[in-house]
This record gives sequence, structure tokens and C-alpha cells, in this order.
Amino acid sequence: MVLSLVSTMLLLGLVLGFIGAGGSGFIIAVLVTIFDIPIHTAIGTAVPVMFFSVLTGSLSHFREGNLMLKQGLLVGGFGGLGAYIGMRLTILLNPNFLMFCTVSMLMLSGILIWVKTKMTLHEKDTVVTPSFLTYAGVGLGNGLISGTFGIGAANFIQLSLLKWFDYPMRIAAGTTMLVIIPIAMFASVGSIQNGYFDLMLFLQVAVSTMIGSYLGAKLTGRLPKPILRVGMVGTPILSAVVLLLNFM
Repeated sequence: MVLSLVSTMLLLGLVLGFIGAGGSGFIIAVLVTIFDIPIHTAIGTAVPVMFFSVLTGSLSHFREGNLMLKQGLLVGGFGGLGAYIGMRLTILLNPNFLMFCTVSMLMLSGILIWVKTKMTLHEKDTVVTPSFLTYAGVGLGNGLISGTFGIGAANFIQLSLLKWFDYPMRIAAGTTMLVIIPIAMFASVGSIQNGYFDLMLFLQVAVSTMIGSYLGAKLTGRLPKPILRVGMVGTPILSAVVLLLNFM
């Protein structure tokens, strides 16, 4: 089981690094459906894993020139606060209801990013300067979604950066990974306090996804934008479909 888990997570990390996602939703789907891990434990493990995954992915994106440093840290700071609050709320939710909500959020995020990126495959020359309230609203809202439902909210963050910050997809993908760092860090604290953290499972998943994420981030600026768009849209939808198998 260990070898299959490590191999699967290495492949997932490669995909997640490429599309600029923390991938906790995808990780949760695989752990629950394929490896039969309880949903609360899967969330409690996936969120800390997401922190290390996006940390290495962000470093690679920074070197590739794919992220906005100051803006990403500001949004992420507010996101961390929202994530901690959301994670502390998770313990109150019924496992089946929590799984249903996670499926819904993943499916919705894929649909929204598809709609927004349908006509925005080109690079933009305009520069948008968001207000402080925009930074706070985007951060808190996405952090709350991430913490409560155990997903990285990568596509919601990417959608926010595309819509309210007017970033090109390449920059939105890279900056999203930076934003997720504080979100994942504060959500991890909440998950440990909730008592749903499995150390051995965490180590196996974390090392594999970190390696894959670092390598995958190098492909973001090199492959065609339509491929990046397909990855951004398809990953959360596929995650939702995998989780839905648990209801059948």
C-alpha cells in the first residue's frame, strides 16, 4: 500500500504543480475513495500536506517569474485567518454532509474557472490596482472555503485573481500557490487541534507531492495555455467525480 500511495501522490504533485493548485481536494478524493481513509482524517492530513506542496511549488513559480509576491502574501494573510476559522468549524459537520459539501465546492470551482477563462487565453497589458477591501475579501472568503471544506480553494483563488486582479492565467496560477501557503498553514493548526492529523500518512503523502509539485511548476510557463486551462478546470471536477463514487 505504501508504494502505491507514494507513486500516486508523486503523480498528483506533478499535475498540481503545473496548474498552480494546493491539491488538497484531489488528495482527499484519492485518500477517501482509493485508500479508504475517513473523510475527517483525510482532510486533517491533506491540508498540512498542501502547505509543503505549495511551498515548494511557489519557490519554483517564483524562479520562473510566475507570481506576484507582495500581492500574494497580502491575500494569503487574510486567507490564513479565514482558513483557521473554517477548519475549527469542520469538526461540527457530519462526515457525509462534509463530503457532499466538498464535492459541491470542487465541482463549482471547476465550472467557474472554465467560464472565466473561456475568453481569456491571451496575455493582458492592463494593470489593475485592487483596493484593500478587495485583498481582505478575496483572502477571507477563499480561506473560509478552504478551511471548512478541506480544499485548497485554488480555483476560487485563481478565479478571484483573474476577475478582480486581472492577472494572466500564468501569473494567476503561480500567485495562487503563494496565497495558499498561509491558508494551509493556519488550517493545519486547526486540523491538529481538531485531532484529525495522521503523522505517518502525512509523511508519505507530503514527500511525494512536494517532489512532484516542484517539477510540475516548471511546466507552467512552457506548455500551451489551453493545456493549462484544461488542467485548471479538469482537476477539481475529476476530484469531485472520484469523491462521488463514495455515495454509490
